[in-house]
Amino acid sequence: MNAQTELRLPALAGGGHVVAIIPQSFEETWRVARAVLKGGLAPKSLVGKLVGDDAVSAVAVAIMSGAELGLKPMVALRSFTVIEGKPALYGDGLINVVRQSGRVAYLRTGFGRDNIKVMQAAGVLPSDEDEKDRPGSIQAALNALTPDERTCGWCSAKRSDTGEEKTVLFTVADAKRAGLWQDSPTKPGYAWKGGNKVWDEKAPNTSPWFRFPQRMAPWRAAGYCLRELFGDVLGGIQDEFEVREISEVEEMRDVTPSRPAVLRPPSPTALMAEAETIEHETVEEQTITETEATSEQSEPGEDDTGTDYGDYFERLEEALQGAADAASIEEVWTDFDPEAKFQDDKESRELADLIKRRRLTAIHPLNGM
Repeated sequence: MNAQTELRLPALAGGGHVVAIIPQSFEETWRVARAVLKGGLAPKSLVGKLVGDDAVSAVAVAIMSGAELGLKPMVALRSFTVIEGKPALYGDGLINVVRQSGRVAYLRTGFGRDNIKVMQAAGVLPSDEDEKDRPGSIQAALNALTPDERTCGWCSAKRSDTGEEKTVLFTVADAKRAGLWQDSPTKPGYAWKGGNKVWDEKAPNTSPWFRFPQRMAPWRAAGYCLRELFGDVLGGIQDEFEVREISEVEEMRDVTPSRPAVLRPPSPTALMAEAETIEHETVEEQTITETEATSEQSEPGEDDTGTDYGDYFERLEEALQGAADAASIEEVWTDFDPEAKFQDDKESRELADLIKRRRLTAIHPLNGM
């Protein structure tokens, strides 16, 4: 091919306006969802262990849920998570939806200590007018608070259409009462050692409340503030924090007799037997021969997968016995972190949940309902 017959391609044009691909029908949404899944862009928190059409459906539902809130498909996938089958928005996703609504005069978040103006707006400290009438009242009210109550994340917002405004604080004291605050650099969990993922009682604490408290506290404050002030914009969608809390409460529900007797903590042996009964009710019935073969292969102190958990359950039960209220129980639960330890072991997780429910019921019978 000489210079005269050389193939000439059109020149590349600069500039242009970039627009998002917005599906206009269910079929188009399904195609986008399949492309996202095949491209490996579907968040793991959204699809989990789903495969095939089930995974495509999860992505499609997230895209459609985002569309109802005005989010573009890929933004929706970055903003949504699924907790116990319920879609929820991350903290920044909630803020993003409200900002794009066109009904925001201002929306501010932050984290700090002794922010007098913010604390006044939230009604925690007296106003400037009160200070004029009673000099020193602001400092007196501030001194009455503990350091944890004076350190907080906050969210302030105002609607442009109605003029309504609101400021909400989420203090370190609030986080500690909710069992969220993390101040230890280590905690029981999985860690990589020698190229293997192993259980370590002093694994590095990767909790976002330990690593990023300046971000987590404002997000929690924003969830409370924006759901109340912009309920019409959010359309009832919940943030991930509220969904997790509701899921945890539902897991703690139990059937309590109308005349509760004095409950005694069961022995680890009894708990293991009860957990085994629960497991057999939810799986297909096995033959007697298979059951006997499994029993003969299991060694004391090991579960069905051959993982040695030692005295983990006894230590968990003993630690929970020292917890005097629900908040203390949550702190122990966070420290032992059964969700991470037994993420692939359903039976052991159910046993740990059972130990927790029993302790909650022992403190107050209604806690187990």
